[in-house]
Amino acid sequence: MPNTFRKTLQFYLIDCKTALGKIIDIFIIILNLFICLLLVVETYPVSEATRQLLWQLEVVIVIFFIIEYVARLYASQNRLRQLGDVYSIIDLIAILPTLSVIFLPLIGITLDFGFIRFIRAFRTFRIFRFLRFAADGDFFFGSITPQLLKVTRLFLTILMIFFISSGLFFYVESDLNPNVKNFGDAFYFTVVALTTVGFGDIIPLSDAGKWVTVLMILSGIILIPWEISQIVKEWMRMATKKEAICPKCGLRYHDEDASHCKSCGQVIYQEYDGG
Repeated sequence: MPNTFRKTLQFYLIDCKTALGKIIDIFIIILNLFICLLLVVETYPVSEATRQLLWQLEVVIVIFFIIEYVARLYASQNRLRQLGDVYSIIDLIAILPTLSVIFLPLIGITLDFGFIRFIRAFRTFRIFRFLRFAADGDFFFGSITPQLLKVTRLFLTILMIFFISSGLFFYVESDLNPNVKNFGDAFYFTVVALTTVGFGDIIPLSDAGKWVTVLMILSGIILIPWEISQIVKEWMRMATKKEAICPKCGLRYHDEDASHCKSCGQVIYQEYDGG
C-alpha cells in the first residue's frame, strides 16, 4: 500500500480492485453518464427553470471533473507527461466549454450566439471520457478477456460516433432545418446515414451540416471496420494459444508447445501432442 498521500492518491485513481477504488470508478462513470444525458435533455423543449437546473447540474459535475483532473496531475510522477497524455487532454476538453461560459464574460469578453453554439457543440466530445475505462481489461466488477475488451472498444467506438455525430448535426442544423428539432431527430438521421438506408426525410440544409454528414460517414467506414479487424486478429491469435495459467504471474494463454511462461520464465505444466 502506498505510504505517502501523493502515491496513495495515484493508487486509488487507477485502482479498480479495492472498495475505495471501485467507488471512485463508479462515481466517475455516473458523472460521465449524467454529463452526456444533460446535453441530450437540453435539446428538448423545457421550462426556463428546468434549463437553469440543468446548467447548475452541469457546473457541479464539471467541478468534480476539475477536482479529478487536478488530482491526477498532482499525483502523477511525471506531470509534464501527464499534461500531454491523451486522457488528460480529453479531461480538459470536458472542462473547458463550461469554464469558458463562466469566466470569459468576467474578463470582459462578450459571448455572441455563434460562440455559445460552438461551445455547446464542443461538449459532445465529453463522451470520450469513457475511453479511459476501456484502456485495459480491469474493471470495478472484475477483469475481462482481451477478446471481450476489443468488443467493448468496438461498442464504445460505435456509441461515440453516433453520439458525437448526432450532437454536432443538431447544433449546426437545428436553427435552419425544421426537421431537426431535438437530439432524437439528429440521432435518427445519423442512424439512417451511417447504415446507408437513406430514407431522405431528413437531409442536411447547411454547409456545416453537409460537412458533419461527410465526416460521420468517413468515421463510420474507417473506425468501425478497423475495430472489427482488431477483434478478428485477436480471435485468430488466440486460436493458436492454449489456456495454461502461470502460477507465478497469472498469464493465462501460452503457445501450444510452451514449457515456460514467456512473461516470467516460470515452468508451466500443460499437456500437448508432440510432433
